[in-house]
Amino acid sequence: MPYGEGTFVGRAWLPECGGPALVTIRNGQLEDITSAVAPTMRDLMERPDLVSYVRAAKGTSLGPVESFLNRTADPNVAHLLAPIDLQAIKACGVTFARSMVERVIEERSAGNAALAHDIRQRVSAVVGDSLKDIKPGSPQAATVKAELIKAGLWSQYLEVGIGPDAEVFTKAQPMSSVGHGADVGLHPVSSWNNPEPEMVLVVDSGCVVKGATLGNDVNLRDVEGRSALLLGKAKDNNASCSIGPFIRLFDESYGIDDVRAAEVELRVEGTDGFVLDGLSSMREISRDPLDLVSQAAGRHHQYPDGFVLFMGTLFAPIEDRDVPGQGFTHKIDDIVTISNSKLGSLSNRVRHSTECAPWSFGASHLMRNLARRGLL
Repeated sequence: MPYGEGTFVGRAWLPECGGPALVTIRNGQLEDITSAVAPTMRDLMERPDLVSYVRAAKGTSLGPVESFLNRTADPNVAHLLAPIDLQAIKACGVTFARSMVERVIEERSAGNAALAHDIRQRVSAVVGDSLKDIKPGSPQAATVKAELIKAGLWSQYLEVGIGPDAEVFTKAQPMSSVGHGADVGLHPVSSWNNPEPEMVLVVDSGCVVKGATLGNDVNLRDVEGRSALLLGKAKDNNASCSIGPFIRLFDESYGIDDVRAAEVELRVEGTDGFVLDGLSSMREISRDPLDLVSQAAGRHHQYPDGFVLFMGTLFAPIEDRDVPGQGFTHKIDDIVTISNSKLGSLSNRVRHSTECAPWSFGASHLMRNLARRGLL
């Protein structure tokens, strides 16, 4: 557990308040630092003195942080929430060479997992690992594009993978993401899907990156594979976005270079005894994290409440789970754990989105709750 150093903040549900609290970690304890000065995570992230404010803020102990990390999302018990509130939730796709190839496979197979193996062999025979070291938007990338078009293998996914413009989309709505210990949701129409373990940047309204956390950009491969225009249905469903467990603020011990060098580990454990281990190395990302931030926001697009940005994943789940050649897909009650040595572990159980707790606490509920508590 990395919480002995660094500056961490998050959110916890407090049943006695009927709402959330801002929290930090001190000496192994989770402390409530909610105040009228910073009643929301959005307000906290806007502070120019963020790190010093968090370190000096008066806190009330809620108990050992370890006990919170072992709790599920029971509304009758204090538990961790996603560590953001009013921020927009954005994501970048196709930022790693291996995931580019897998997206081409999804597209070419029209979401049919049975066709994936043959298509993967054909595409890999032409592309191989040659995309890994190409700088997006460069003359070299334009040459590779021409060769792939000639071979009849060009794709909209390769366009955003090595072209000048990154793919940036809305993953979920503000206040809709779930946190550590909660269930994550798969739309029940999907039979080919996977977790996407990612580093997530936390950015204020001035486009300044204030910290990082972990995320699971749950993906429905068959739905998006049928049509890229179904991206919203593939990505944004009840409980389909998990973030946490905490935000590690940029300070003297942690910064953007740590993000650039991060190794994100994945483990999926099924009730059928299946275990899948994966790794996503940020060293292999095709675009720099700060370039992705600048493509998401700036003079062309403002976020007055700030935003978080999923940066994509190297993880491509091709290991067969049941049927040879069809690769990996989730089963209900899988436990997904995403870990990083400097950010901790984000763990969630997989359910159908229709069986996860419905999203019922939005921005209006948050404002009314804070007002009742005298925090607005």
